[in-house]
Amino acid sequence: MTNYIFITGGVVSALGKGIASASLGALLESRGLNVSFAKLDPYINVDPGTMSPFQHGEVFVTVDGAETDLDLGHYERFVRTTMSKNNNFTTGQIYANVIDKERQGQYLGATVQVIPHITDEIKACIELSANNADVALIEIGGTVGDIESLPFLEAIRQMRVSFGRHVLFMHLTLVPYIKTAGEVKTKPTQHSVKELRSIGIQPDILLCRSEEAMSDEERAKIALFTNVPSESVISLMDVDNIYKIPQLLHQQKLDELMIQQLQLSAPPANLSDWDAVIAKSEQTQHQVNVAMVGKYVHLTDSYKSLSEALIHAGIHTQTKVNIVYVDSEKIETDGIRCLENMDAILVPGGFGERGIEGKIATVRFAREHKIPYLGICLGMQLAVIEFARHQLGLTQANSTEFDSNTPDPVIALITEWQDQSGTIETRHQDSALGGSMRLGGQACQLMRGSLIHKVYNKHEIVERHRHRYEFNHCYLSDLQQAGLVISGKSLDGQLVEVIEIADHPWFIGCQFHPEFTSTPRDGHPLFSSFIEASYQFQQSKTSEKQKNTKGFPS
Repeated sequence: MTNYIFITGGVVSALGKGIASASLGALLESRGLNVSFAKLDPYINVDPGTMSPFQHGEVFVTVDGAETDLDLGHYERFVRTTMSKNNNFTTGQIYANVIDKERQGQYLGATVQVIPHITDEIKACIELSANNADVALIEIGGTVGDIESLPFLEAIRQMRVSFGRHVLFMHLTLVPYIKTAGEVKTKPTQHSVKELRSIGIQPDILLCRSEEAMSDEERAKIALFTNVPSESVISLMDVDNIYKIPQLLHQQKLDELMIQQLQLSAPPANLSDWDAVIAKSEQTQHQVNVAMVGKYVHLTDSYKSLSEALIHAGIHTQTKVNIVYVDSEKIETDGIRCLENMDAILVPGGFGERGIEGKIATVRFAREHKIPYLGICLGMQLAVIEFARHQLGLTQANSTEFDSNTPDPVIALITEWQDQSGTIETRHQDSALGGSMRLGGQACQLMRGSLIHKVYNKHEIVERHRHRYEFNHCYLSDLQQAGLVISGKSLDGQLVEVIEIADHPWFIGCQFHPEFTSTPRDGHPLFSSFIEASYQFQQSKTSEKQKNTKGFPS
């Protein structure tokens, strides 16, 4: 049967339960075990799809089209398992399921209560997420002591009663260092475990976040006051690279602890893939500056998969990638000069009108100065708008998302430009927001001989989408004649997926989100090519500068 490891958090939020959980999965996978994940979020929203990135961070999209917590991105980057809609559940989903069953009479007239109905639904979702894996790692969102997470904690307490030794409780806490006293303080961890035990959960293993490695004395003190064996008090100190964490935990024999407590049989850990990732990341030969121009730059978790994809590309091209986050509104007020020293420019996805003109100015700057440009989702749409305005002469070209009365809607909802005989299907209807929403993995055919075809070295790819507006086919012919290259389309040929510019060395806009499928071990061809192009552009700038100053005194 499936074994369960439940990961809870205490003291404060944002300690890194997602990365810790993903690292645990990587360890178990390295020992030949099949692992699965689930993230249980205590908020009442049904999913993060309508939540502000400033509050929630990135919305990670699974291959089957679910909008989920960003921690599922960590899971996919650390293990080979692909996440689905069954790997993320919220309080909103749980209650919606229970209410729906009550309306259908499935509870036979019983009074519906938190216990047992809500907790039973939580347990059913947990078992669904396990998908017959050897080990299911279940991350409980929030912090122990919060009222919102109590039903989840009660549910996993009940699962320990039902499944006995097949359930392991792991608790992540903070062990702060107080500079003025010059001491590490274990009291917050003691209180957090006390809070957990008060609701019937005794942790088997403690993961203690700290700035530096804890001493044996400090670990022994925590063990004494928490009733956890000292060898099960694991020091999870700060590292300069999150991909070092599996090795860090292995050195403290955490994988052996988990194997023993769950009474599993597994071969020794093989972390050679992760050793290679670390070795490559520390053997950089050059560095580049990449400007990421967006509107959520004040919370970089909003672009977590994207920033990680650039780091992965750096690993596979032996390049240190310096990501410079630029607020597109700042470009609107202060101008484009902040981009002058950049080696490449990336405009990510997003929704809403704020900062749009700053992004369009960014696209124009990259196009006219031949700077490597990657536009993702909205970044592709804005590249189309910019090209239509300044190359085709449609000065008021826009997306109907930002201007419903634009005379030239080069980007629009399908229903706004599809003719009566059209056969385009709207994929995912969202009545709350109107129009269609394309979500999840969808196939795309690439034009042979194009830059994008050379990058992927494939004629057909599958990438994940999250958007509502599309390239307006009514402008396809005119834009192509002006020099816009349509190098990727949906399999039916009716939806534009990739655009390029004919006279630009490296300019790609894609409607999909390639960052969701990038991993540190495999990288991603589109990001690797983008970083290689940025280095080549940097070298050409250096060569040109040397040429212009040759013969003049320094």
